[in-house]
Amino acid sequence: MQKFHVKRGDAVVVIAGAQKGKSGKVLEILPAKQRARVEGLAMIKRHLKKSQEHPQGTIAEREGSIHISNLMHQAAFDASKRRKAAAPA
Repeated sequence: MQKFHVKRGDAVVVIAGAQKGKSGKVLEILPAKQRARVEGLAMIKRHLKKSQEHPQGTIAEREGSIHISNLMHQAAFDASKRRKAAAPA
């Protein structure tokens, strides 16, 4: 089993990609793909067909996955030079 620098429940910041600069809590780690689901980030729409729960069908939004290499611990980010350089801008 692989070991990653983040685990479920950690507060993280996205340091690269479309979600750069946003932060959230890790909900799940997907070790086979080296990705993680982060609360409120990389939202995707899922079309659900008709069922007893949703008689008309629905479009549900849920978190997509972000590659592990694009995540950094919130505490480390706050203490780093990146945070200090990004603050005035």
